[in-house]
Amino acid sequence: MTAKILTALVYFAVVFYLGYRGWKETQSSDDYMLAGRKMKSFVMAMSYGATFISTSAIIGFGGASAMFGLDLLWLMVLNIVVGIVIAMLVFGKRTRRMGLALNASTFPELLGRRYKSRFIQAFSGGTVFVFIPLYAAAVLIGICRMLEISLGIDFHLALVVFTLLLAVYVISGGMKAVMYTEAFQGCIMVGMMLVLLYVVWQKLGGFSQGFELLSSMAPLMPEKLKALGMEGWTQGARAGSPMWLVIWTTLIYGVGLGVLAQPQLVVRFMTVPNDRELEKGVIYGTLFILLIPGVIYSVGAFTNAIFYKEFGKLSIQMAGGNIDKIIPTFIETIMPNWYSTLFLLAMLAAAMSTLASQYHVGGTSLGRDVYEQYAQKRSSASVKVARYAVTATVFITLLWAWVLPGSIIARATAFFFGLCLATFLPAYLLGLFWKGMTRAGAITAMLGGFAAPCSGCSSCTARPPPASGCAGPSRAPRRWYPTRQRAASSGNCNSSTPTSSPFRSAFSFP
Repeated sequence: MTAKILTALVYFAVVFYLGYRGWKETQSSDDYMLAGRKMKSFVMAMSYGATFISTSAIIGFGGASAMFGLDLLWLMVLNIVVGIVIAMLVFGKRTRRMGLALNASTFPELLGRRYKSRFIQAFSGGTVFVFIPLYAAAVLIGICRMLEISLGIDFHLALVVFTLLLAVYVISGGMKAVMYTEAFQGCIMVGMMLVLLYVVWQKLGGFSQGFELLSSMAPLMPEKLKALGMEGWTQGARAGSPMWLVIWTTLIYGVGLGVLAQPQLVVRFMTVPNDRELEKGVIYGTLFILLIPGVIYSVGAFTNAIFYKEFGKLSIQMAGGNIDKIIPTFIETIMPNWYSTLFLLAMLAAAMSTLASQYHVGGTSLGRDVYEQYAQKRSSASVKVARYAVTATVFITLLWAWVLPGSIIARATAFFFGLCLATFLPAYLLGLFWKGMTRAGAITAMLGGFAAPCSGCSSCTARPPPASGCAGPSRAPRRWYPTRQRAASSGNCNSSTPTSSPFRSAFSFP
């Protein structure tokens, strides 16, 4: 415990130093919004990767891969092909040039100036400010679940303390502070994933033996998931089944394609001085994705094999039915003690890097893109308002994290990525590559895209209802996994029968 606390203190000291350095170098609104457009490829790529891949990927999607298997490795493929190669070489170059030509400092401002529409800029900024706290809350929950299990800290206390620590350098330092700290944090994440992969393969006797063991465990797949179409962790879901649709349309395609229209990522393209830096950034970004999602999406599935060998239980049983606790539980019960300390450090890095960017883009969206459009005030005034808005984003995120249900991380992440994909991508894509795209067309596409995912928002945040035929809300929910408590009378409930939407059922193990 002492070693973990000391290690965390050293880490925070370095982070605050980098934040202070960023604060000292922030002299103008351009510095605060875009780091002066002078960032080098390594810092940009590591900042991009650390913002993209956070505790929502490591804790949330790592836990999801423990439930849904190795199919999630296809998300890693899309992360590289779409999120790095296409994003930087195709979208990134055009975005950097257009942002410079239009003197745009934020993603909503880029859209607004491209279409010469104050409404588009304000609507885009308002959408980002309102909904990015939900995604940020998923990241915050991930690190606080890790702190809860690793240090024994109360979950809600961890939410408050971590929020206050992170707020200090994000509110004051701007984009330079954010990107300096993210590059440092990204390096820590890469190192820890390499160690994790080595230890897991050692315990399984290599990839081939681990794969054979996990394949042979297909009959142990929870009945609830079998009813939705899951056939095994290596076999995947039956094509066309409800589970197949959840995995491919929501998790793989929704997140894998949604990365193209993420405001906190798009703005990174505008921080470099030339296209050459983006080209070099592809190399660093590809290696980062291979070593972070590539490792955790495979390790997540193989936690079932290791837990079953050691304890005779599946991962979801070991985590008490909460998908968000699978990876933290695995680290604390299976990995060496020294590694749990270092992994906690990596999770602090992953959470802080992404949250810093989310808070920053949420605040600048309100200050620059909403306030400035209608208050008709520029530069110093908008930076001041942006700092207030960053503060608001921080505490709205805390409220979301406080009230959201368990097993929410992957769901909230997928929702936000899908929202950005539907709302922004058509106007963004056609605005970059087609001169004939009109303001009216962009507004229509954005409003139509915004309406669809918002209509299903309750599926992301709501707690699943009790199964049909259960008498009354006071009855204890039936669990599919063994517990030490005496099971409540189940009446007509059947744990293998889906009773709500596949999206809720797939993530719900009350």
